[in-house]
Amino acid sequence: MSDPPSSVLRMTQNSSGTGSGNTNPSDVPDPSTWRTGDEPPTQRQRAYLETLAKEAGEELPDDLTKAEASDKIDELRQETGRE
Repeated sequence: MSDPPSSVLRMTQNSSGTGSGNTNPSDVPDPSTWRTGDEPPTQRQRAYLETLAKEAGEELPDDLTKAEASDKIDELRQETGRE
């Protein structure tokens, strides 16, 4: 079996060359530019949002979009110290 292409390795490695699973925030597109940003949040987004909101003592609106949910996750992660 041959080695994976270098582009695959770059996607799965951090700057030290080890696979980390962490994504550089500058590599993630702005949620407001997402083609699906106006759709409802994914189940995973909603579940994580509910966890963060509970920790922060906040209520979540029912009508968040996928893009708004992403922004709210970032906000609540900072607020709860999960960053």
